[in-house]
Amino acid sequence: MTKKMLILLLPFMAVACSSPVKESLPATVTLSSDILQDKIKGGWAGQVIGCTYGGPTEFHFCGSMINDYHPIPWEPHGIRWWYENAPGLYDDVYMDLTFVQVFDRLGLDAPADSHAMAFATAGYPLWHANQSARYNILNGIMPPASGHWKNNPHADDIDFQIEADFAGLMSPGMPNAAATICDKTGHIMNYGDGWYGGVYVAAMYSLAFVTSNIETIVTEALKIIPPQSKFYQCIHDVIEQYHKDSCDWKMAWFICQKKWADDRGCPDGVFSAFNIDASINAAYIVIGLLYGHGNYEKTIDIATRCGQDSDCNPASAGGILGTILGYSNIPEKFLAPLREVEDMDFKYTTVSLNDVYAMSFKHALQMIEKNGGKREGNNITIPVQQPMAVRYEKSFEGLEPVKMISMHGGKLEKNLSCDTSFAGAGIVIKGYVKGKDDYIARVHVVIDDSITETVNMPASRHSRRNEIYWNYNLTQGNHRLSVKWLNPEKEAEVFINGCLIYEKR
Repeated sequence: MTKKMLILLLPFMAVACSSPVKESLPATVTLSSDILQDKIKGGWAGQVIGCTYGGPTEFHFCGSMINDYHPIPWEPHGIRWWYENAPGLYDDVYMDLTFVQVFDRLGLDAPADSHAMAFATAGYPLWHANQSARYNILNGIMPPASGHWKNNPHADDIDFQIEADFAGLMSPGMPNAAATICDKTGHIMNYGDGWYGGVYVAAMYSLAFVTSNIETIVTEALKIIPPQSKFYQCIHDVIEQYHKDSCDWKMAWFICQKKWADDRGCPDGVFSAFNIDASINAAYIVIGLLYGHGNYEKTIDIATRCGQDSDCNPASAGGILGTILGYSNIPEKFLAPLREVEDMDFKYTTVSLNDVYAMSFKHALQMIEKNGGKREGNNITIPVQQPMAVRYEKSFEGLEPVKMISMHGGKLEKNLSCDTSFAGAGIVIKGYVKGKDDYIARVHVVIDDSITETVNMPASRHSRRNEIYWNYNLTQGNHRLSVKWLNPEKEAEVFINGCLIYEKR
């Protein structure tokens, strides 16, 4: 271990539950090339390890923590098993790789549209904000409109939060530069708190290169988020509770559950214990980082035990701590199974961990030079940026979900319209199509005889539309709704899972 690495580790050698005093960020930091590479590798490796650790419990504990008596096993060849048998677990990583490859191919100034098309046409399956953005892009709605909440009911979901690691890893010590990258890529699929999740995670990664003080990282990174946002207030509450009690992570969890666990956007999370909102899941990342006190296993274990998206959250926490520690200081218990897969390409890609270690190092050197840093021999000097708040955005402004209503058994009959009435100012019609992969259902929606839209709904999982219809611009009051399937086919079916109603507040 080098002297520099030893210094970086000193805060973690303290007694359990103790915390180093928050520090100010330095003006500059000089790292050797070897240490910079080691930290970048630690970030990617830590992300994969954390994702694997929490994989078996993903969304099995919604609205509840995973109690201590519940074992979370770690298998010595477990990462390889997931790679070979359930590679979709690593969407946290192969989604990042799409953007890394675009930067590698087109340079640091690659436009948002290039990222968007690479993302939309990639072969991997998507969900939530990502899939809604894919549909938008494939149908001509490009970023930032593709991620805006009026075009994407999942705008506040976790999607970009789990994909923003690359932006921080290529921007060591430069959180504002990372935020600029996030502006370009994160608005492909998210807006408001959903976008802030990625900006915040990227900022924490960025600062993990220049300080080992975890409280400094989570607190300074939060300065990049507008304080009037729900996202900021949720994370601020976690930090404040940590100041009161740095031992009991479960109390911090209870405070978040009581105050911040309501989901007002995602049609699958409203009125459900399931919660894929970025704010609450980011809180679980921060709980893991703070209450893990620099211990790698404890950090990913706590982030996992907070529940909900319990693979993505330890992936982010593990990646950020892995950046602080560096690859060479991640416990061998976790590195040994990782080494078995480092030369294996991630599913849906031609990129392995060893490939992305090298690409991110190259991009980091380019970003450092672009932002005024320099490389002299084996030493790299980074001009550390003081985080500055990005612009304020808020999804679902002035709207409150009030109820879910059903429509005549939840299935559209051929050649018949399905009608209902509702009182409110907004509606999301949940539904899906079953049929041959090349079939596209055409569904006609009419509200009050004056608002009409014909929606194309592919049966293909790759290009599907997450919801049949949404409208957040209705006048508050009573409305009539009619839905009709225009092109019925013998082997196809169109289902309506319910109508989510919003009122003005």
